[in-house]
Order: sequence, then structure tokens, then C-alpha cells
Amino acid sequence: MKETLQHVEQMLDESPVIDVTETFERLDGILGELRAKIDARFELVRDPGSPGEYGTHPEGAGGRLDAYAGPEIDWLVHSWLGNPTASFANLHLTAWLGPQIRVPHLGIALLVWPDGWFYQDFIPRASLTQDGGHFDRYYAPLDAAWLAFKEENPEFVWFTSRAAFIRASLSPNAYCYSFPRARPHLDTVRDLLHDRVDRWLEWVDEAEPVPEAERTDLAAADLAARRNIAERDPANVMGVRYFGQEQTDRLVRGLWGGDRELPRPS
Repeated sequence: MKETLQHVEQMLDESPVIDVTETFERLDGILGELRAKIDARFELVRDPGSPGEYGTHPEGAGGRLDAYAGPEIDWLVHSWLGNPTASFANLHLTAWLGPQIRVPHLGIALLVWPDGWFYQDFIPRASLTQDGGHFDRYYAPLDAAWLAFKEENPEFVWFTSRAAFIRASLSPNAYCYSFPRARPHLDTVRDLLHDRVDRWLEWVDEAEPVPEAERTDLAAADLAARRNIAERDPANVMGVRYFGQEQTDRLVRGLWGGDRELPRPS
């Protein structure tokens, strides 16, 4: 199995400039399908502090970042950034649960740069080496399917981030692959993401409540993880390239909730 070990900007700069709008729209449609499943399960309200739409797309670089919260969801982000007519788009759908249950958070990111790339993970709510029960319940059952994907899809090339913090943030069952933009590969990504979101929603429905005394610490740990992942993401350099440091800082705060106006779930 080959692997990719490049910075995002390096991958983009070393590739030809092409119009990837069709692939971007396909990936955006996939996230829309997944978002519809989440909307059908949770009560969500858009946070007024969300950046919303920005840039000059489709004439040039642009994007949109909307964040939501509700009684069961601490922070859900549905966003995209880039310039699809010039080879690049970065899309996110992440759902961070409130502290009432300890189900892992849902993380999804899709890229065109100009090849395809996707990330999906269930972000742990406990140390997997300390809390064997958390590992056994949410990660061990996924191991066979994760290994089978690597063996059965040679067109998908494992992506190793050059950022050590990002590597440390991945669970044992994270998907992080580059792939050719052919329609069958996009269908493979779509099917896998639907399966993983369905699994996550089942976990949510089956979860036992977290004791009240433990919820404050769990909420604080969730926020620290979300902020660190957002602020340390090496792809933030693309925001600076397109929109400058000030706007990028605002977008990063949007990812973790630095400007949120809605209360956090208790």
C-alpha cells in the first residue's frame, strides 16, 4: 500500500490548475445527504455568530461556514472553502455531541486538490488506552471493516499528515485517503460515509446518559480537543492564501465556536 506524505499547499502547487467544480458539487451533495440524516435526528439552530458566506465564488475563491447547536449537539459545522475553478475545495461536516452521552464525535472532511481526498473519524471521548470499555464498544467492532477497506481498495492511497498533532488526533479506525476523482471512487466514499453516519446515529440512540457530576469535565475536554484540532489544522494555510490572516482567524474560530452566541448544552 502506497501512501501520500505532502502538505496540502505542496500537493496543490505541484498539480496542474484545472476546474474541479463537478467533483466539488458531487462532494457537496454527499455532505448534504449526510447532513439531512443528522437534521432528521437532532434539533439544531444556526448560531448567529457563524461566518456564513464569504469570498467571490464562483468568480474566484469563496466559501461558507455555518455552525449549529441544540439540546444534544454542542457544535455542528457544515462548511466549505476554496476555489473549485482552480483545483481546490475543502469541505467539512463535523458534529460534536453534548456531554449528556459519551458517544464519539463525528468528523468528516473532503478535499479536491485536484485529486480526491477524504477523512472520516469517530473522535474519542476518552483515552482508548485507559478506558478499555470505550475502545471495546466503539472501536473494536469497526476494525475488520477498516482493515478490509485498505486491502480491497488499492486505488485509495493512505494519507500521512506531516503534522504530528494531526496524526496524534486520529483514532485507530480513522479513514484518511487520497484517491482519483473517477465516479466509482466518489461512490465508494459516499457509501462508506453513509454507513459510518448510520452507525453513529445508532450509537447516539442507544447511549446511556453520562452522570451529571461528570458532564462539566467532559464538556471542557470536548472544547479543548475541538479548539486544538481547528487551530492546528495545517490546511489553515489555504485560508490565509485566499482570504488573509484576519478572515482565516475568524473562520477557525467558527470551527471551534470562539464567537458562538448560543449556549452550550448542559
